[in-house]
Amino acid sequence: MLLLLGLLLTVIAMPTSRKKDEKTAELFESSGEDALAEKTELEAKLEALLGSAEGVGKVQVLLMTGQDTETKGFYASGDTKVTGVLISAEGADDPVTVQNIQQAVMALFQVEAHKIKVMKMK
Repeated sequence: MLLLLGLLLTVIAMPTSRKKDEKTAELFESSGEDALAEKTELEAKLEALLGSAEGVGKVQVLLMTGQDTETKGFYASGDTKVTGVLISAEGADDPVTVQNIQQAVMALFQVEAHKIKVMKMK
């Protein structure tokens, strides 16, 4: 009896996980290539700003965004929020430059340091 109940619960749970996987795949298909092909205005502005800073050199930026679901009163804020930043910079071999980049991003986007990755550009 317990075996049949366990089997039934497993069968019920399987379609739900597939639906989530399909939704995730659709999300990437609909926005993946187009989103990667074009820079957002925010990414372009950050690249220009960081590229003009001393010691940074050439730079590429990728911003990850998500929905801000913070509730205020009866209404939920649906604003887009920067949730992570990936930066590739020529000057990233200097720890001071990396720290300056991280501090600039933290100040601009209120992103925690562990959500910012700065890599050396080849």
